[in-house]
Amino acid sequence: CCQPTVIPISGGMLAVYRDRSADEIRDIVISRFDGSKWSEPKTVFDDKWQVYACPIQGPAISALGSNVAVAWYTGANDKEKVQVALSKDGGITFGAPTTVDDGNPIGRVDIAALESGGAVVTWIEHTDNGGEVRARQVGSAGQKHEAHTVTKISVGNASGYPRIERNGKEFVFAWTDTEGGRIRTAVGKP
Repeated sequence: CCQPTVIPISGGMLAVYRDRSADEIRDIVISRFDGSKWSEPKTVFDDKWQVYACPIQGPAISALGSNVAVAWYTGANDKEKVQVALSKDGGITFGAPTTVDDGNPIGRVDIAALESGGAVVTWIEHTDNGGEVRARQVGSAGQKHEAHTVTKISVGNASGYPRIERNGKEFVFAWTDTEGGRIRTAVGKP
């Protein structure tokens, strides 16, 4: 249910996914494929989110050179959050995560790494009028820039998982318009 994400990197691949321990801890782990075998999974950050059901909230990963960015949703300590952790060494180590949501996230994250070592992250946020796809740039030291609303969106499962992809210096955002029954896109800059 919690979709994994795999990306190509120099010399192999990186995969992130929501692990599940015998105690139902559902933290995000990373594993590296070196062309012949996968490394032992390593926790990106120990949220220690214990939940006795599938959260249906997988992580997202993006890399640009040796800069790797991972985003995920967590409900650890009964506090819903969207977090971003950054790596400058190709995903071997990560800094402390930055909470990027605006206080009432649904989750459904995606991320795009930047040359600076930062990233642009997207997620769905609850609002008084439903939901919004929001985007926020995170600097290489974890500093948060202002969040921007990409679009209003349904909070139901049919709205799916909005996506962000880089196109040169611009970003393409894609989401499901459940009222119009189609995929919509927008282009923006960080």
